[in-house]
This record gives sequence, structure tokens and C-alpha cells, in this order.
Amino acid sequence: MDLVPALKEPLQQPLKSVLGPATAKVMAEHLGLHTVGDLLHHYPRRYEERGQLTHLADLPMDEHVTVVAQVADARLHSFASAKAPRGKGQRLEVTITDGSGRLQLVFFGSGVHKPHKDLLPGTRAMFSGKVSVFNRRLQLAHPAYELLRADTDESVETWAGALIPLYPATAKLESWKIGKAIQTVLPSAQVVLDPLPDSLRDGRGLVSLPEALLKIHRPHTKADIADARARLKWDEAFVLQVALARRRHADAQLPAVPRVPAADGLLTSFDVRLPFTLTEGQQKVSKEIFDDLATDHPMHRLLQGEVGSGKTLVALRAMLAVVDAGGQAAMLAPTEVLAQQHHRSVVEMMGELAEGGMLGGSERATKVVVLTGSMGTAARRQALLDLVTGEAGIVIGTHALIEDKVRFHDLGLVVVDEQHRFGVEQRDALRGKGKQPPHLLVMTATPIPRTVAMTVFGDLETSVLDQLPAGRSPIASHVVPAADKPHFLARAWERVREEVGNGHQAYVVCPRIGDDVDEPGSPKKAGARKKSPEDEAEKRPPLAVLDIADQLAKGPLHGLGVEVLHGRMPPDDKDAVMRRFAAGDTDVLVATTVIEVGVNVPNATAMVIMDADRFGVSQLHQLRGRVGRGAAPGLCLLVSEMPEASAARQRLNAVAATLDGFELSRIDLEQRREGDVLGQAQSGARSSLRVLAVIEDEEVIAEAREEAARLVAADPELETLPGLRTALDALLDEEREQYLDKG
Repeated sequence: MDLVPALKEPLQQPLKSVLGPATAKVMAEHLGLHTVGDLLHHYPRRYEERGQLTHLADLPMDEHVTVVAQVADARLHSFASAKAPRGKGQRLEVTITDGSGRLQLVFFGSGVHKPHKDLLPGTRAMFSGKVSVFNRRLQLAHPAYELLRADTDESVETWAGALIPLYPATAKLESWKIGKAIQTVLPSAQVVLDPLPDSLRDGRGLVSLPEALLKIHRPHTKADIADARARLKWDEAFVLQVALARRRHADAQLPAVPRVPAADGLLTSFDVRLPFTLTEGQQKVSKEIFDDLATDHPMHRLLQGEVGSGKTLVALRAMLAVVDAGGQAAMLAPTEVLAQQHHRSVVEMMGELAEGGMLGGSERATKVVVLTGSMGTAARRQALLDLVTGEAGIVIGTHALIEDKVRFHDLGLVVVDEQHRFGVEQRDALRGKGKQPPHLLVMTATPIPRTVAMTVFGDLETSVLDQLPAGRSPIASHVVPAADKPHFLARAWERVREEVGNGHQAYVVCPRIGDDVDEPGSPKKAGARKKSPEDEAEKRPPLAVLDIADQLAKGPLHGLGVEVLHGRMPPDDKDAVMRRFAAGDTDVLVATTVIEVGVNVPNATAMVIMDADRFGVSQLHQLRGRVGRGAAPGLCLLVSEMPEASAARQRLNAVAATLDGFELSRIDLEQRREGDVLGQAQSGARSSLRVLAVIEDEEVIAEAREEAARLVAADPELETLPGLRTALDALLDEEREQYLDKG
């Protein structure tokens, strides 16, 4: 084993000892690269062929770009300015072309001399700079450039066909400088330890890691790039899946108390009370959960389902099963509004079964308590007492449940609602309150593509509810183009009045509260240049709840009962507003996204989402799920001022076109970088995915998961695979290791 540190050494060398302190500092600060190994894993974003020119026609505004193009024209102009009053100022304008479009480069002052000499018509070069607009034309001001010369000992064909790697770069460090730095450290790739077992590599025809690194940074052909990417995708998928497989394996060794419901106990009494039968999906998922609860190691299960598929009912039955078996269950909700809502609906569904110890309560009943940060001292003290004595079988609360003073008699199950809103540390703190590790059920209302579930929640078994309960109504969704067709917006308010006239209620959702505190999404000051309609729509401050509620009450919804709900209201006020709306005393609720999850008012049939383009696809799907929860059909109107051709409008059209949350989550993922989606599971810049695309590489991820499970079952400590252990250490820096430990 003494060989391993020696072999690792070159890759762990700090960049400053190889490239010099100035370059190393920029790489560390701007690209998060600190060692030779980090730099070798900084892969090209794409490749240009010298003989081929890039597309100048669709350059992104305000972004730093590198283009390969040919000089079409270069002109030197003189002008007068404050610094050069006698007309001695100089400006060099160079036009470059790629066949698809033209781009102007501009150089000023003493900076014109070198480019004037270098950039003659016909010259090919790489240009790097920030795209801006001047006189309605795209330009790069003072770009850095690198001439592409055919070396004398290289034939024209070889030169023209050579592939130029273009790296993710910054204004401080151009792509070609990164390329030169990589060429300096590339020999170190030869001593890189290979994380993949030989049998796996040979069985799948993958090249070795040293060869893959060489081919990705210095490819001779496009086939070289394909070989390298195929191999590097496997590294990313496999190393992550091994980390998760080891987590699952370790969890399986932990002890837990099996929780088997009594044959004729609380759960049976509850099922008898239900006014409907469970869907096939609910029965199947409940069986998976009960089988897990009956084992002597902790359940780790992810329950995901469509909006309104009945996840809360499934979770409640699991909680009742644990109470039946002598334990307690805790449900962690992300907001006070939701905790109160869950508490109300659980007590309602359970009836006298939730009145344990109370007059009129059933003999099989338990007590259901709520615990939030804003409760009064007396109510809080009573709730804490009920938990520590075991009087309360079920507690529903916010992060207040995690505080040190909260003690349980025998915590057997933790249900986390909307997992992505809780830090791992918070879940871990709650799980630590059991005498032995409690069972864990994580619920998410955002349908997750299978591949993301395997990558992010790979240490959880997954149950999916994709069937809507009988009696749920379809929701019609339409985009309302407020700028193009203002009369459509007027019609939207008429539709709201019609729904209220038919005895129903409506939501109006806005992105912002509007009480002038700095809010996320508030725009920065706009620049002076003329904006496109798309820019104008984006730069305007997002519409605000307080403004819109006022306008509606005085204008199109005059005479209707309009109330507001937002996150900065005192908790008691929020609860009172929600109760009035649930009771039907309010016609229209103008709210922020506090109503996004879990709020259940079956009589609400219409929703108007203002500035819908400011919300993500999954968020829109969540919001829409608040209507159509009763017998009457639901209507969701997505109001936007974005132009028809914009990406934002296409996103809204996609939401309007399907009610399938799984399909929408795939669209959402394709439009965003995986890193955004993987969030904390990919914490740390160096461990995020580089070549693995979560949606495209579904097959690789599924196969890597199987291979990893097989390997970890045979050798949990990876004693026979030093290269894999080294790769895991690199992936699981301290923060990441803790994350998986707590996950």
C-alpha cells in the first residue's frame, strides 16, 4: 500500500508549484482549481476545428465567449476626445466572420498597435471577450486573441483538421491559457490511479483513465473525444453510486425497532372511518412502507408523487402504524402555514381517534399536537410535555421540532415533507432524537425523474404515486399574453368573477410581497441602452401581492372579498387568513408562493399566476395543484408579458400543455444545469458533474448503480480497489462525507 501515496502525489501537487503563483491564484479564485488533479478534470466545454468557423450569429449577450474566426476587414480611425483633443485618439475596428455572421472587435488608444499589425484580413485567430452591444451591433471590446498559424512542419490538412479545445474560462484567464496550463500538467495523467475495476472496464470496452484524460485534452479525432467522454461519464456515475451504495450498506447495519401495527388497533379503526377506498397506487406504496417498518434496520424511503396523489394520507397511515406499535411519529413541515394545515387535516381525517386522553375520544385514540416557533408559552409547554410522556403519538411541526429542549418518549418514525426545503443537518438532528435510529420517510411533491432520484436520493428506496384519487378534477391551463393581448387579461378577471359567481373561490399568485424590503427577484437598476421587449419585461420589478390586491379590489374584482397572504405576516394572521379562505368566507386570496405546497381548499377552482415567467416549471406545477381538488374542474391562467418567441414563453407553453409532473420535471432539468438540480448532494464545485448529463445518461446511471451495489456487497471497504478509494476521497471531501452520513 506504500505505493499509493507516491502515485497520488503528482495529482495532489498545488498548482502554484507547477504554473506559478499568479496563474494559480486566478485558477483557485475564479475556477475553484487548486491541484494538478483539479486542472486535469477541468474538461473542454467544446472543440473547434481550425478549418471550421464558429457561429457568430447566436452569441449570448453579456457573456464571456471564445470564438474561432477569420478577419474580414480592419480599419484604423482617428478621433478627438478629452484625452486626445487634437484628433489624435485612435480606434481600431476589426470585423471577423465565420460564414454565419459577423462580429465587430474594437481596440482603443495605445492598445491598437499590436492588433493592427497582427489582425490582417484573412488571418484566423481565437478571440475571447465579453459580448456587448454598440450601435445595435454585437461587439467585443479589447478582446484577447491568439493567432492560429500553420506551423511549417505541419501539413495544411493536419492544421485545418486539428481540434482546438475550448475550456470554461473567465475574463481573467482565456481558454487558450488554460489549455497551455493543461498541456504543462498532462504528463501527470500517466500516473493517475484508475477508479474503475478492470473487469468493469474490460467488460464495457472503456479506455483507461490516463488514456481518457489524454484524449479529452488532446484529441486527434472526434472518435477520441467520444471514447474519453464515454469513460469519464462512467467515472462520475460510478464513483457517486459507490458512495451512495456504501451509505445504503451502512444504514442496513444500523439497528432499529421494528414497528408492526396491532391487528385491530388505531390503523384499522382509521381505515374503517375513511369515506373512500385507497387507490391501487396508495395500497402498493403503503405495503412497501409497512414492509420496511417491520424490519430491524431503519427505513430510508422517498415517497414522491403527483400533486394531489394522496401522499399525506399514505404518510398518515404509516404514522398510525408506528403509534399502534407503541412508538411516536413526527412530521416536519417547511412552513408554519403548512404545519398548521397538516395538523388541521390530520385531526379532521382522524376525528375522535385524534382525541387521546380527552372526553369523547376513542379508546384507541392518540393525541396529535402541533409545535411551531410562534406558539404561546403555555401551549408550547403542554406540547413538549405530551411528547416526553408519550401522551402525544403524533407531532406535526416546523424546524422548532429540532430544538434541543424537544424530547420524545419513543420516536419511531420521522416524516419529512418537501425534502428539498430542509438542510440535511436539520433532518439529522431530528433523527438523533430517537433512542435508536428512527425510520425515515421523505415526501416530495415535485416529481423527480428517475435518474435524478438515483443520483440525488440514491441512498433512499423510492416509492412513486402516479395515480390521482377518484373525484379529482382535470385542470385546464392557458397562457395569458398580457403585453400582446391585454383583452385576454381582462377576460381572465371575468373568468375569476364567473367562478366566484358559481359559488367557488380563486387564488391570485404574485412573485413579490411589495412592502419595499429588499426581496429576492427585485431587479437591479437597468442600464441606459435601449432594451428589447424581452429585456423590458424582465427588468420591470416583479408584480407584488400588496399592489395587485389593491388594484383588483378597486378594479376588476370590485365587490368581491379579497384578502392577502404572504410570508412576512405574523403567524396568527396567516393562520386566520387561511382559515377564512378554507371556510369560504374569502372569495379571492392574493398570495405569494406560501400556498405552493400542501394547502388544500377543494372549493378553490381558479388560479391566476401573475408574472408566471418568474417561476420555475416545477413551482408552476406545484401552484397549479392547489386548484381542481374538489368535484368542480380547475382553471389555471399563466399571465406573462414576455414576447411569444422567448424561452420563457416556451416554458409556460410546456406547463400549459401537460399535467404530467414527471414530464415537466424532465423539461425543467433539460433547461437548467444539473448542478442546480443536484444541489447539496453535489456540494463543492469539484465534485459536481462535468460530463454526465442526468437526463441523457439515464442508462449509464442505472447500470452504474447496479455495478456499485454488486461491488459494495462483495467488498464494502473497497480493500481490493485503492484507485476507487482515492476517487471517493476526492469526491467526498469532508463536507460531502458529512452530507452523505446525515442524508
